[in-house]
Amino acid sequence: MTPGRERGLTALACAAGAGLALLAAGRTWATVEAEDAITPLAQGLTGADLGGAAGALGWAGLAGLAALFAARGRARTVVGALIALFGIGIAYASAAAVRDANVLAAAGGRSPLLALGSDPVLDVNLWWAASAAGGVLLAAAGLVTAVRGPRWPGMSARYERAAPRGAAARRSGREAAPGTGEEPAEQDASAMWKSLDRGEDPTARSNGRP
Repeated sequence: MTPGRERGLTALACAAGAGLALLAAGRTWATVEAEDAITPLAQGLTGADLGGAAGALGWAGLAGLAALFAARGRARTVVGALIALFGIGIAYASAAAVRDANVLAAAGGRSPLLALGSDPVLDVNLWWAASAAGGVLLAAAGLVTAVRGPRWPGMSARYERAAPRGAAARRSGREAAPGTGEEPAEQDASAMWKSLDRGEDPTARSNGRP
């Protein structure tokens, strides 16, 4: 696999991990039901309601994706390490958010009636696991970047390779007309006008006539 393709696949994994964490953050992770409260109620809590740390780290992971392309050499190693830390943080925050104490505290903060219920029932779904999986994927992409990133080409490497060829072409054009300071096309036009002033046919040489 070429370094450029390896960089592209790693960037894709980074985007997928951060995107999955952001998608899951807006979904309902847990539901709290209080049947014994004065007014029975059921309350759904999203990842953002349960702290929002996973979603915030998902945005940080996307910012790290942009830095992955902009950085080069050892700087890319540092970027990869940061992306890996963001992914680990997402996985940990997702698992911590659905602990019973955290869910009950978040639900009680939104509805004081839950405090009057004797035994609220918690139901946790798998969206927190999807967020954690996104964090694991992001962490893996960060580790690959930290280890392999310095070997990858930079964002502007293609243009840096093209610049010397353009400069060589300009130098060769100037060498074709030494000491005149004119481009070859301008020199030909000047010679044609001088031939006309002398009464000569400027097309005679090009047609092979003396």
